[in-house]
Parts: sequence; structure tokens; C-alpha cells
Amino acid sequence: MRPGARHHQGGAVSAATAAAPGPRRHIVADLGGTSLRIGRITADGGVEAVRRVTTDGIGRPGPRPARTPQRRVLDQLVRELEEYLCSPDGHGASAVGLSFAGPMAKDGVVRAAPTLWGAEAEPVHVGDLLSARLGLPVLVANDITAAAWRYAETEKEPFCLITISSGIGSKVFRHGEVLVDDQGHGGELGHWRFDPSEDAAPCDCGGRGHLGAVASGRGILRAAREAAAADPAAFARSVLAAPAGHRPEGITNEALARAVRTGDPFATHTLRGCLRPLASAVNCLFTAIGIRRYLFIGGFAVAVGERFVSLLGDELVRHGCFGLDSAETRAMLALGARDDDHCLIGMGRMLERSSHLTPVLEDSV
Repeated sequence: MRPGARHHQGGAVSAATAAAPGPRRHIVADLGGTSLRIGRITADGGVEAVRRVTTDGIGRPGPRPARTPQRRVLDQLVRELEEYLCSPDGHGASAVGLSFAGPMAKDGVVRAAPTLWGAEAEPVHVGDLLSARLGLPVLVANDITAAAWRYAETEKEPFCLITISSGIGSKVFRHGEVLVDDQGHGGELGHWRFDPSEDAAPCDCGGRGHLGAVASGRGILRAAREAAAADPAAFARSVLAAPAGHRPEGITNEALARAVRTGDPFATHTLRGCLRPLASAVNCLFTAIGIRRYLFIGGFAVAVGERFVSLLGDELVRHGCFGLDSAETRAMLALGARDDDHCLIGMGRMLERSSHLTPVLEDSV
């Protein structure tokens, strides 16, 4: 493990200075492919004073500076955290927690971040970078690992948390721990290759035929635009057509989710097709390790709402789950909390449980 870094509960602690004595005041950030969010943990474990900016990564529209996507994202992360910590909302912080959209090894090295900066980037120790710039203890964890801790106290049985947003991430929480190995392997369901064909849909990681290329928010949007271009007549009858200016490329995730909620046949048919491989993945997890609770979070899943779970349940029942009837199969699926605070709140829980944070950091300085 690198000097100055300690592993704890699925995250890695880095520090340039020891934590200050007195009451702990935690600032948390969630860096995803769509947005960067920063907030302050409240006394009751909630989050407040949240600021959101569009992530300056590969998914941001419009012209971009000449810097590499990795450099842009990391520069933005440091800049936004520095500004928040200097503001009244962040003043007096004792530690920072960051949930990060990518696999992370036990020593805190982020191994990849396809939805943030694509396939071409070197591994980076984000915690060391932040602690050196911010002068505070920093705990970094994979975003879905952090989000799982939000539900650890309320879910009494083992569960799998799956996010459907820019990409797809997952983590199994069982017997008080998130199941990943020391190199961060595990819980990357979005990179399961279900389609081996050479012309399969491209994934942000550079591969093809991955689940995230089809069933993520970006993948579903791509499928809707392709379907609209392939069948103009069906698209013209859809409620998607008018707000898109009758152009396939004008379809947005927000409009697509709204159309599914209202039962639009074109949008619903498109989503069903994208959910079939996701149902296969859930079926495989259930059959392999017996997890019977699947919670879905992420911008797209939450935007579609209960229709997302219902349509996925239809596809899962068609697959059949060995030993379960249709009611038992559907009962495995549920939406998480209807907000966007999973990673922030979970990161706060991880920081709060890090009772040894100050002495560990003092030892490592």
C-alpha cells in the first residue's frame, strides 16, 4: 500500500495532514459521468448544501479544452472542492469523502473510469492527489460501494445495488461487507459482455457488447435514437417526436423516461429491448449466489420510476428464475430512494464509521 494511505470498509484513506480535534464536520463529493456533486453531512446523517456541476469528461457536450479528459476531470474535482471548502458551507471541514465512478484497488488507486475519461488513461491515486491539495484527510471509495452503505442498516438481507445512469455499476452487500477483491474486481456488471458479435454496441471502456453499452442511460438513449432513425413512421407516432423536433438526435433521456412513464408504445418497446440483457444479468446473479434483493438507483432508473421495475420484472419472469414463481421473481426487484443522494449519504456513513480516521492519519504523516 502506498505511504499515507490506509484501506477501510471498501475505501482508502489518504492524508497530507492529521484531522483536526473536536467535532467532525464531513464534506462529501460524488463524481459521476454526468455530474459532480458536493455537499455537507448533517448531524442526522443526511446531506445538505449540495452543489452540482456538469462533469467535464467525455460525456459533456460542446467544445472542450485540449487537456486530456482525465486531466480535465481531476482539475475540475480539485477546483470545485477547494471552492466549496472555502465557502461558508464547507468551512471548518475535518475530512472529505469522495465516491468515484470507477473500480478502485485496496490501496486507493483508481484503475479505470470509462464513463469519466474513456478507455485511454493511466491508473491514478485520487486520494493522494486530493489530500495533498486540500490539506485534509480524504476517504475515497467506488461510488456504488459508497451507495451500498446507505442501505446497509435498513436492508436486513444480502442485497445487490445496481445503478442505471451514465453507465451501469453494481455491488453485492453481504454479511457487513461489499464483495470486491483487493484490486477492485467485482461489481462491474456494466462490463459483462453479453453480446460477442464484432459489431455489438460500443462501450465507453473501449469494448463492445457490454451490458452498460445497451442498458445504461446512455445506451438506452442510443437505442432510442437508432430505432427512431430506422422506423420514422413509428417515431412520428410517438410522443417523443414533437419535443425532439421530429429528429432522432433530438431525443433526450428526460423525454424518453417521461414517454415510458406515460406508456408510449415506441419508447416502451425500445426500453424493453434494452432491459432483456439486464434481466439476464440479474438472473445469473440470483442463480450463482442466491441474492434475492435487487435495488435500482441512478438517474435513468429513478426517472422512469416504478415502470422501470415493472418492465424489468416482465423480462425476468420470461427468463424464469430457478425455483421461484413469477410473484417471487418480481418481489426481488425494487427502486432505491427517489433522490440523487445515495453516494453522498453512503460516503457520509463510511466517514462516520471511520472512528480510527484521526489516529491513522496522524501515524501516516
